Amino acid sequence: MTAKQIINKFNLTQHPEGGYFKETYRSKGIIENKSLGSNFIGDRNYSTSIYFLLTSENFSAFHKINQDETWHFYLGTTLKLHMISPEGDYSFVLIGNDVIQNEVPQFVVPAQYWFAAEIIQQNSFAFTGCTVAPGFDFNDFVLPKRKALIELFPQHREIISRLTHH
Repeated sequence: MTAKQIINKFNLTQHPEGGYFKETYRSKGIIENKSLGSNFIGDRNYSTSIYFLLTSENFSAFHKINQDETWHFYLGTTLKLHMISPEGDYSFVLIGNDVIQNEVPQFVVPAQYWFAAEIIQQNSFAFTGCTVAPGFDFNDFVLPKRKALIELFPQHREIISRLTHH
């Protein structure tokens, strides 16, 4: 199976951060804004899920959201997920199915962490899913300019420069 076949099969479209996606689930239940933290404006669904495909020709640029985001690995090769905590601590995790090599098939990015992803192996892809709770809304999505993120975390200039679009 190729990335193009998966993109076509599931009608994935380009995501602003990079890669391809399609929303697959949005709960009917609603959490009222008064029950959410101060980072939220408006109501949110209980939960949302997407398919997300990333190829080695592109990357998912550093961004953050107000919610925890659970990544689920389906097909392809290892995805390297880079994270910078709100305090500026850098870490990464390998998402994939080679658990002997310390890859994990599922991982939760904590709310408010900046994160980016890339495929390590050339000419390959990773087909994943992402679940967000409370549900995702583009009002929660922050895709920073390279310069602004470097100003926040100058110690991570190299990785930020490599995994931002502008």
